[in-house]
Amino acid sequence: MSTTRSEIDCRCPGRRPAPISRREMLASTANGFGLLALSGLMSNSIARAADSATSSLQLPSPHFRPKAKNVIFCFMDGGVSHVDSFDPKPKLAELDGKAFTESKNPTANGNRQWLKSPWAFRQHGECGMPVSDLFPHIATHADEIAVVRSMKADLPIHSTGVLFLHTGSNNAGRPSLGSWVTYGLGCESQNLPGFVVLSFGVVPCGGLETFSNGFLPASHQATLLQADGTPIDNIQPADKDSRIQKAKLALLRSQNEAFSRSLGGDDAVESAIKNYEMAFRMQSLVPDVLDLSRETEATQKLYGLDSTVPSKRLYGTQCLRARRLVESGVRFVEITCPPGASNGTWDQHGNLKAGHEKNALDTDQAIAGLITDLKARGLFDETLVVWAGEFGRTPHSSGRDGRDHHPEGFTIWMAGGGIKGGTIHGATDDLGMQAVEDVCDMHDLHATILHLLGLDHERLTYRFASRDFRLTDVHGNVIRSILA
Repeated sequence: MSTTRSEIDCRCPGRRPAPISRREMLASTANGFGLLALSGLMSNSIARAADSATSSLQLPSPHFRPKAKNVIFCFMDGGVSHVDSFDPKPKLAELDGKAFTESKNPTANGNRQWLKSPWAFRQHGECGMPVSDLFPHIATHADEIAVVRSMKADLPIHSTGVLFLHTGSNNAGRPSLGSWVTYGLGCESQNLPGFVVLSFGVVPCGGLETFSNGFLPASHQATLLQADGTPIDNIQPADKDSRIQKAKLALLRSQNEAFSRSLGGDDAVESAIKNYEMAFRMQSLVPDVLDLSRETEATQKLYGLDSTVPSKRLYGTQCLRARRLVESGVRFVEITCPPGASNGTWDQHGNLKAGHEKNALDTDQAIAGLITDLKARGLFDETLVVWAGEFGRTPHSSGRDGRDHHPEGFTIWMAGGGIKGGTIHGATDDLGMQAVEDVCDMHDLHATILHLLGLDHERLTYRFASRDFRLTDVHGNVIRSILA
């Protein structure tokens, strides 16, 4: 029988222990590795069982009584200038054209100047909310919206900013807000996806990870539908005889189930089965739901579908489709802007006046029409409308007609289910440089959205990599001053 090194060391107390080899280390710790592997397998099994429960016909229960049932997220990609939209700064007019000398980068001082807003601000509604002339239609709903002027982001970079807005993280790999919502609440329609993104086919700066399910089951990933025309490729079945298509689907299901069993159960395969079945059900429903010819001429005009400006008409189409989707039971709908600057529609480092005016022309009437339409149909009190970009824009400029990225303080607004309209939360300083009063970040925004949907952001968790993850990580406070 061979003698081990540890036995020799025990026989010779005065002998200094020699380093063990890799082979000996692995042999002595094998049980520990086995327990770690077992722990990982058990957590994956528990997660799969939990997802199976939430995918049944019975919807998951919210943590408490919700104020809203659905979300329509109007994503203003590129960063709308807060000092030109919902956060007036009269002092900028006093300093207009004077040198900006407050940069943390000494080389920038003297090369930039303060830039006043090219647009006037006027008070609107009974609340007297100041809104820029950029948004005359949204301004008519001043008493329905709650403006948060004290938002902050982490970095002045589009890709990380877009990810942070959507996932609560600057890094890819986390689930999108819409995925968390459907994971927590499910979808009211068995024939439509719970999370839909209306897209112009342009990938945002954050990449498709922006709309990803991350580590959540794949069934919670966004379904991308075209902003105009046929909503999704091949939505019409190739086989005219439905029996043939059903037979093909049954064969595909049996093959996928057999493959999943051979793997001992696999989320990717199970989700693929669910997605194939959802696609089949969508074939009969999606064309009808998104057929805007069913809408009256007055409703189409309300959204600007009669416009001669193609981009305005397309954005109006998205907003009207969003209303029809939530009306049909879709839980979370995101509306994207028509393609514009390379890093986002609102990214005007130059041509600020022309760029922001075009973007406002495209979006203003349709968003206001959406609020009007939701109110008329009794859907406004149960639908949360969110208007937000990844950051704002600098109150200063390197020229006379442009603004740069500005995460230190900017504006978003919300309206609808559970929101106290006509309110303003927080403030930036006199020049719009920094959020200084009741400062909020993306985690606070996410916590508030989940709260309005009846979800406690601290309790909505998912077990992954041996820890419980949540949308707000270890952060987030509900912005209670804007709640009804």
